[in-house]
Amino acid sequence: MNTRRIFAFLAVAAIAVVGGVTAGHWLRGGAGIESADAASPSQANAVAQLWAAPVTSVDGKAQSLSLYKGHPVVINFWASWCGPCVEEMPTLAQLHHQYAKKGIQFVGLGVDSDKNVQAFLQKVRVDYPVYVIGFGGADLARAFGNMAGGLPFTVVIDAKGNIRSTKLGQIQPKELEQTLDAL
Repeated sequence: MNTRRIFAFLAVAAIAVVGGVTAGHWLRGGAGIESADAASPSQANAVAQLWAAPVTSVDGKAQSLSLYKGHPVVINFWASWCGPCVEEMPTLAQLHHQYAKKGIQFVGLGVDSDKNVQAFLQKVRVDYPVYVIGFGGADLARAFGNMAGGLPFTVVIDAKGNIRSTKLGQIQPKELEQTLDAL
């Protein structure tokens, strides 16, 4: 009986610690858009990795994301099998239209197979550029701070190549608009 109480106490303590760490992360902005005022070397490295990342167009042709270098860009890592990713796409498309006249480009990076992305885009119309980065996109997302490897994951990069915000999970349109309006 005494051993059971000790194990119960340890289990409750472990849950409390995990809950406290999670709450602390959330309160510091970990569950929302995180702002980045100054680019650290690791952030600059992540952006350089993005520009050099091997991607293909939906029709399978090798492409380079470096054409977006020097422009403000919203990068959205997603997958066809990810419900929240699919759910936020209409909002991203709406924001793409809203901010296109301000020179802000939205780009979708499919962390998925060519076949799945092609099939998905035949069913769902997305009017911003979408590229296939494959499952290696999870490594690139980690370089931007997405240690959980979850999707969707959105990164805002300004024209100077600085990461202005990151968001793991579905975007909150008002938060993203505030970040974009500040560019």
